[in-house]
Amino acid sequence: MTDTSDPTAIAVFGATGRMGQALVRVIRAEPRARLAAALVRGGSPSAGRAVPDVEASAREGDAGRYADRLDAAPAALIEFAGPDGFDAALELAVRHGSAFVSGSTGLSRSQLDALDAAAARIPVLWSANFSLGIAVLTELVRDAAAALADWDCEIVEAHHRHKRDAPSGTALALGRAAAEGRGVAFESVAAAASRSGERRDGEIGFAVVRGGDVVGEHSVCLLGAGERIELAHRATDRDIFARGAVRAALWLAGRAPGRYALQDLFAR
Repeated sequence: MTDTSDPTAIAVFGATGRMGQALVRVIRAEPRARLAAALVRGGSPSAGRAVPDVEASAREGDAGRYADRLDAAPAALIEFAGPDGFDAALELAVRHGSAFVSGSTGLSRSQLDALDAAAARIPVLWSANFSLGIAVLTELVRDAAAALADWDCEIVEAHHRHKRDAPSGTALALGRAAAEGRGVAFESVAAAASRSGERRDGEIGFAVVRGGDVVGEHSVCLLGAGERIELAHRATDRDIFARGAVRAALWLAGRAPGRYALQDLFAR
């Protein structure tokens, strides 16, 4: 783990995106971290431009301009650039030996395999959702699904109208937690979000809502005869995901190579 006497150098890949900007804000407000690089893709017109908040960029060692290359190895690199930017971000982290924190969803099987391969060389933490509340909700869902194994399980998620993947990565992760709690393979019980009709016994269903500027809402419903339990999380501020990712980067930097999970931050 890194020496806490000096701020941990963290680079942000995709720094001009919505999540990238949130990450920059959170890093600059976190005394244990400094912004090592605000990275954009090669050829981006933002390269060389000043990162907003000039006063914050005056901190010693803080990156004040967007860059399309990484000249020095940061302790950690965070990316939420999506499937299109994921490969370049992971390659940078591996090349520089930096801890890699990824929040991209909708990744392909080959990209997920690349995460596993990278974990042999650097510490890697991928999560579909960096809300600390979602991390706790996931554990609650796993326990509740195990205790109520014969109840129906339905997961409902809502996001802004521009979100591409559906169901969300978080909804799928909650479904996997429910399946793990019941000791069954997720693929054997997951119902397609678009499928109508009766639910089979033990099936985990998904429903998707897209519209407006919803940051993220997830509800897990366990339904029995005459009663039901609803476990829910609603995000109203995108910065919660950035705060969780920065906390993960601070925790991950300097650890041994391997795959880590957000829940590891709370390990007793």
